Amino acid sequence: MGRLIINVPVRDVQADEVWSFIRKKEGHKRPEEARDETIGDAYCFVALEARTKLVLNFALGRRNQATTDIFIEGLRAATSPQQFQVTTDGFAPYRSAIDNTLSDRVDFAQLIKVYRANPGGEHRYSPADVVATEVVPVLGHPDPARICTSHVERGNLTMRMQIRRLTRLTNAFSKKWENLWAALCPHFAYYNFCRVHKSLRVTPAMEAGITDRIWTLGELLV
Repeated sequence: MGRLIINVPVRDVQADEVWSFIRKKEGHKRPEEARDETIGDAYCFVALEARTKLVLNFALGRRNQATTDIFIEGLRAATSPQQFQVTTDGFAPYRSAIDNTLSDRVDFAQLIKVYRANPGGEHRYSPADVVATEVVPVLGHPDPARICTSHVERGNLTMRMQIRRLTRLTNAFSKKWENLWAALCPHFAYYNFCRVHKSLRVTPAMEAGITDRIWTLGELLV
């Protein structure tokens, strides 16, 4: 992906973060593990082009400014220097990362969702209900009709369905940071180059004009 997904013309890019954890959840860390960032929360940042469904870039790290900066720098390398629109959730570090790295080519807005308080009991692990949304233009002149994160959020579901270690309430979670990274890399490469998207009827890489055929697993692994 780093070799082929560069200077891609895009129109609407959506970004989001998917939570997982390494070895144990953040709240279960012992005092001596508190500063060990290879244990606990791990977030996969994903940037997806809404029309082609192409995953342009992803990054694995803590949900902080440093990971966000690295993620947006990778997004700059993946996209061509033409104007496009970016929509993210309300995570604050996106603002400085995009302003510092992509301000010359993007219209940027954040779609902030307000959730109802999580219920207890049997619904403890169910998604919280969205009770309101707020659109916040940040850079340029984003088109309100195109401010959306639905496509990348649907991609998050695909990740959780296809990467066993992201499934909730199992013991299949990653025990090492390297193992989670090793699972994410082939997933996104397969998704872009080998998997025919149901609505597109071609792979995202074909829809984006990066390749003219569906890749086999053999070609992907060469």
